[in-house]
Parts: sequence; C-alpha cells; structure tokens
Amino acid sequence: MEEKLIKKLIKKSSIPKNSENFWARKSYDFLGKKEFEIIGEKQKPLRKALVMAGGFGTRMKDLTKDMPKPMLKLQEKPILDYSIELCKRYGINDISLSIFYMGEKIRKHYGNGSKHGISIRYVEEKEPLGTAGAMRLHKRWLSEPFLMCNADELKDINLQLMYEQHVKTGAAATIALTEVEDPSQYGVVALDGKRIAFFVEKPKKEEAPSNLINAGLYIINPDVIKLVPPGYCMIERHIFPLLAEHGMLYGFPFKGQWFDTGTPERYAHAGSSWQGFKEPVRGKPVLRKFKLLENATP
Repeated sequence: MEEKLIKKLIKKSSIPKNSENFWARKSYDFLGKKEFEIIGEKQKPLRKALVMAGGFGTRMKDLTKDMPKPMLKLQEKPILDYSIELCKRYGINDISLSIFYMGEKIRKHYGNGSKHGISIRYVEEKEPLGTAGAMRLHKRWLSEPFLMCNADELKDINLQLMYEQHVKTGAAATIALTEVEDPSQYGVVALDGKRIAFFVEKPKKEEAPSNLINAGLYIINPDVIKLVPPGYCMIERHIFPLLAEHGMLYGFPFKGQWFDTGTPERYAHAGSSWQGFKEPVRGKPVLRKFKLLENATP
C-alpha cells in the first residue's frame, strides 16, 4: 500500500525526482528581482502552518505540572509566541494548533489569534496520536504545501529560502537542519547533496555521519498525509524514513539560532541565550516563479 502511494506521489509531482541536476543557478534570483516559470505553473506562497502544541512535557518535571510546556515563559513571553512570530515574519497568518495536554489553557490565552494579528484554529486530540497522527487530523484543512513545526523550540530561519528550495528540488517534504557540536543526543541526518539519504538515532559522537540534526520544522506537501495510517504515528520515525528511502525527502541546513527547550537545563539555556530573530526577511514572502531548464548545468 505504501509503495503505491509513494509511486503516486512521484508521478503527481510536477518536477522530476532528480530535478536539481537540471537547474541553472543563474536562472533564479533569491532577492526576487526576476520571475520565471516552473513548468508553466506559478507556485503559491506558504500560507498555512501547523504547530504541534500537545505534548506532556514530562522531562520538564514540575515546570509543566500546572502549565503546558508551550505556555512556559521565556524572556517574558510564552515559548509558543516565538513560533507564531516566525510565521508572521514570513506572511503565514493562518495557523492551526494541535493541542492535547492542558489544551484549554492554550486556547484561552490565544483565542482566535486576533490579538496577534493572525487567525488561529485548534484541533484537539482525544488521545495522543504522535506528530503524524495529529497531522492527519488536519488533512481537510491542509490542502496545499504547509509549514509544520514543534511549539517548544526557538528557530531563527529564513522560511522564504527554505520554501524556494523545497519547490526547486521537487521534494515531498523538506526538513530544517541545524548543526550541533555533539549530535549523540539527537537523530542525525546523512545528506547526499540536498537530499536526505538516511537517519541515525543518537549515534556515538565519533560515528555520527554529520553534525546536522532535525530542527523540528518542516515544509510538507499535502499528499504526504495519505501515507499516515489511522492511530498513533510519528512523522520522524515512520514517515520521513519512508520518503528518504524513495529520494523524496530533502534537508535545508541553516545557520540561524536554534534552541531546544525539552529539559529544564535546555530551557534555562535558551532563556539566557536567545537573541531574537536576526534572519533578514527578503521582501514579501511570495515565492518567485522559476523556469526548468532541462539541459542546464548546476
């Protein structure tokens, strides 16, 4: 069943699976001064974001006894505010929050999003479904490429450039990748060019294929949701390896700040180290049109 769905994804893609080999680097301009066509079809900008805000935060111990982790204050604001601000910086104003643990506190604080100048909707899990299972609950709403991210990390990343790469490569999904000094506590990515070849979970430092790890932020095409079975499913463990196996998963390394707040120690470190968003927003977050040059050399 999975193989049939994967074949449909590849066939439906408007760009050949190995399309990055056909692109002339001079044929596009990230500053937006030129416009091109991508197989005659103009690509819409990212407009929707799904933010995962339903976790228990068990590693936070007493800090999350009476408060969901996305609502913990970091530099005087809830952690979740930073994901919302990142979306707003790039014109993504339609956000759905996937909630479970103490979800009513999140709903009460943010309401319909009007205080933040955005639109917020909520989907509440009746039982823990994992990241992919929660994504599946949004399948009717997610009818176009969308941003998906965890609510408990701070990420300073240029979403415009990430989306442009996502479309250019013809990826089914693109993972933001950040570099850490010691990857032994994380899932590590091995890249083949921009394509993700495979993952290694918590390798020994000296055996890690790279220092690049999943930064908890993705751009995903809606057809990927069809790969998610009913019930509990983790996109990181069950869906991404499947896409990588078929050459449809890509990585976007970025140099901006990234902080994990998953433990009390990391939460304290993020609070003392975060310096605000520094990545420049290059004009309006509208994806330029590109032209596929079949005989071009990268």
